[in-house]
Amino acid sequence: MTVQHITNEAFQKEVLESSIPVLLDFYASWCGPCKALAPELEAAAAEAQGAKIFKVNIDEQPELTRKYRIMSVPTLVVVKEGKTEKRVSGVLSKEEILSMIS
Repeated sequence: MTVQHITNEAFQKEVLESSIPVLLDFYASWCGPCKALAPELEAAAAEAQGAKIFKVNIDEQPELTRKYRIMSVPTLVVVKEGKTEKRVSGVLSKEEILSMIS
C-alpha cells in the first residue's frame, strides 16, 4: 500500500465509513519535520496490513484541519469506525507508526 492524499470530498467514504483503521498524516509542504516524517510514513505504508494511510495537506484542506483541531504539524491521527482513536504530533519512526495502527 502507498500513502495517498485525501480531500474533504472523499473523506466521508474513505475515512469515516472505512471498515479498517485509517491513519491521517496532517502535514504542510513547507514543514521540515513533515518532510522528515515522509520516508518513515512511506515505509510504514509498505508494511501496513489491514489499514489505510492518507496525507492531509493543511493548507489545501482547511475544513479537515479545523475539524481535527490541528495546531501543529506533523500530526498523526488514527480513525477507527469513524472515531478518533489515537493522536500524536511530531516525527515518528516506521515502527512507532505501525504500532499506532495495529
